Amino acid sequence: ALLFVPTLGSMFGSTGAMSDEARRNLTAAETGDLDTVTGLTGSYIQFLKRSLQRPWLNVGAVFMVLVGIYIAFAFFGKGMELFPDIEPEFANIDIRARGDLSIDEKDVLVRQVEAYVLDLDEVESVYTKTGGAGRGAAEDLIGSITLNFVEWDERRKADVILDEVRASVAGLVGISIQARKPEDGPQQGKPIQIELSSRFPDILADATGKVRIALESIDGLLNIEDTRPLPGIEWQIQVDRAQAARFGADITLVGSMIQLVTNGIKIGEYRPDDAEDEIDIRVRYPYASRNLAQIDELRIPTSDGLVPISNFVKRVPANKVSTVQRTDMRRTMRVDADVQEGFLDGDIVAQMSELLPFLDIDPSVSVEFRGGNEEQNEASAFLGKAMMIAIAVMAIILVTQFNSIFQAFLILTAVVFSTGGVLLGHLIMNKPFGIVMSGVGVITLAGIVVNNNIVFIDTYNVLRQRGNEAFDAIVRTCAVRLRPVLLTTVTTILGLLPMVFALNIDLVNRDISVGAPSTQYWTQLSSSVAGGLAFATILTLFLTPSLLMIQARVAARLAARRTAREARISRAVS
Repeated sequence: ALLFVPTLGSMFGSTGAMSDEARRNLTAAETGDLDTVTGLTGSYIQFLKRSLQRPWLNVGAVFMVLVGIYIAFAFFGKGMELFPDIEPEFANIDIRARGDLSIDEKDVLVRQVEAYVLDLDEVESVYTKTGGAGRGAAEDLIGSITLNFVEWDERRKADVILDEVRASVAGLVGISIQARKPEDGPQQGKPIQIELSSRFPDILADATGKVRIALESIDGLLNIEDTRPLPGIEWQIQVDRAQAARFGADITLVGSMIQLVTNGIKIGEYRPDDAEDEIDIRVRYPYASRNLAQIDELRIPTSDGLVPISNFVKRVPANKVSTVQRTDMRRTMRVDADVQEGFLDGDIVAQMSELLPFLDIDPSVSVEFRGGNEEQNEASAFLGKAMMIAIAVMAIILVTQFNSIFQAFLILTAVVFSTGGVLLGHLIMNKPFGIVMSGVGVITLAGIVVNNNIVFIDTYNVLRQRGNEAFDAIVRTCAVRLRPVLLTTVTTILGLLPMVFALNIDLVNRDISVGAPSTQYWTQLSSSVAGGLAFATILTLFLTPSLLMIQARVAARLAARRTAREARISRAVS
């Protein structure tokens, strides 16, 4: 800009590019009579002269507008979200069923759902997997289907398609499905995750059930699930060690004998010639004899001969637990849910937080909100610190350059006004505030909006050094800098408008599209910068002159008091 633009100006610039009226206005604004300036600049000067008579009123009005925007967003805004909702290219369908099903039986159930989605014209390809999804998956998951959609402009929205899938397969007996879009950003799992932990595992299932019932009563949720063990029975073998000692039975041998009825006793290993891994060699009863009744017939060799194992071993039924989860050495269970379109994670968490005290959960159970709420809090904390560091660095530089704490503070007020513009833009567009994208936009905006105030105050200081009175210096500064400030703001906003309205301009193929997924991600960032810059610029044109006028009046009063005090001291001495 410092080298290239002047070079282009000398090559293509023309001395006759400015009209006589514009030249007269520019001369009058710099050194002539300000009352002779016409056009937009002249109207601005006349309004400014009247408003500077009551600078405190201007400051109060601006701050009232700013506070009003914050209040309006708190009551009428769409809330906050971590990442914007992007139209996905694919979606997942989880199929669930309970029971001891073989892989063939699971495949039959999964194929029923697959048969329907294959008939959808808006699906380009389908990938189906029968069986569990591995670690972290629900115990009743029997299969999953991935739908790859056709191009976004050739189909309905993914939410509409998935709603149709849910309604169509709802009548299938014995299975349930969860159709969901992939999560945006680095977030893993479902957006609503409530983790319950306790050192007493027996009370966790009851607390988890209460939390799930409460979630089901809240509108805007779907695909609710929890990690409680599925209903089932497992047999625990309890050995009476004292009784076994009386018979002289070896506890280790007791365990080995029981394995004859289950997985078998490992007696060696064997590696076939055509294999790289070794195979266990195990001994166990024939299939017909591998049952619970056979355990009672087992006999253990002791020093007194063979002793029935039932003399010191008994079977106890217990609830089946296939997976045990711990966090910080505490048993944990979790309740997860997806959020419907049009609802926000933060609103759901707020409603659930209000319900928790009334659920009568045991005090020894701790409840934590994970998932999207946890990610949102971490992102907010990080971006808040980044914003504070950026403002602190700018303040240090400004104080060093202007040698005035007040003027540095005055310049940084534009950052506060820009946040009001960001919220106002989200209110007008009826969009939620994005923690990540809108937050980055606010930080980016902080480095842009201060430029207008820097230009104003630098010109004002130069005019004051030349001997201009404060009022004349302020008005003349605004008259001279109005045009470049407006041009800079307008050109910046115009450059961002395609992203604000999600316009995708393909110059190669000569095509313009609206709402493409590639543009949806940047809408929050661009609208934050554009809205904040426009709002902060308008307020800067009226607030900065008022604050400079207040500074000049306060400085004049302090100087008058200091002069009067010095005069009294000199009279007293004389």
